[in-house]
Amino acid sequence: MIIVTGAAGFIGYQTAKRLLKQGETVLAVDELLFFETRAEHQDVNLSLKVSPETILDETYFDELKAAGTPVTAIIHLGACSDTTEMRVDYLNRVNLNYSQKLWKIATKLKIPFVYASSAATYGAGEQGYDDDESKLGFLKPLNPYGNSKAQFDLWVLDEEKQKATPPVWSGFKFFNVYGFGERHKGKMASVVFQGFDQIRSKGSLKLFKSHKAGIADGEQKRDFIFIDDVVDVLLFALKNPIKRGIYNLGSAQARSFQDLALATFNALGVPPQIEFIDTPIEIRDRYQYFTEASMNKLKAAGFAKSFTTLEEGVRATVQELKLGYPIT
Repeated sequence: MIIVTGAAGFIGYQTAKRLLKQGETVLAVDELLFFETRAEHQDVNLSLKVSPETILDETYFDELKAAGTPVTAIIHLGACSDTTEMRVDYLNRVNLNYSQKLWKIATKLKIPFVYASSAATYGAGEQGYDDDESKLGFLKPLNPYGNSKAQFDLWVLDEEKQKATPPVWSGFKFFNVYGFGERHKGKMASVVFQGFDQIRSKGSLKLFKSHKAGIADGEQKRDFIFIDDVVDVLLFALKNPIKRGIYNLGSAQARSFQDLALATFNALGVPPQIEFIDTPIEIRDRYQYFTEASMNKLKAAGFAKSFTTLEEGVRATVQELKLGYPIT
């Protein structure tokens, strides 16, 4: 049995869904209400569901083993992923302390552990976007969310120095993931998803203006990666397996938000009409203007599959959104 935390979320649900299709038994971990209320996540039966607190009780693992369904791995994707969240105590509890407890359980049970880090750890990119672990301590995240993820990465490396690790483990710095299943994320959903709603209702799409000299409106660039590619990598890490390490997970190609917007208009067959709005003042100083993952380390670990192009990924996402939200 494989535990997937955050299984009612965007990436967690798609990961659990893929595992089920591969014939694996999945224990889906998330707030139980989320499983009932997120309509996009109802196309497979996650029959085994528990709350995040349940799996912190080590006797629960003993009960599963006694029932003939021992836990064989943990894929930890559950977290607060809101980059505007400013409650440091909350982020430390949910993103750092909870992750530390799961790591220790995986270490004690001697089972593989795969977890989600974030490209938010790179901050404004002063140190580049290289997943060289010797550089991680020099990163300067721009927000408390990124800091909570960076702190766990550093803690993991300290645990490794103490030889207190699961038998195999890997963490992945997710760049800008997009795909079907983001409605519950609200303002944190990708521009593809938000653009789909805006274009269908108004025929236009809003993007943030640039507030940085030398960068035109819409030319802010991010490394956008399609959800199917993310799941491919996570399951490769688990089943290959990747022995250890913290890796980038992006497409290795920065593309502009204007590119993303045009791909969304194209997929919907609507003439482009973009409105540029001021970046909210509360996030303006913490806004990333460029991200691009160095993916050489993951390739060296044996992952050789090509990633989906932005245009292909947006087209697939829009197609699924049209099926999920038909015009009535």
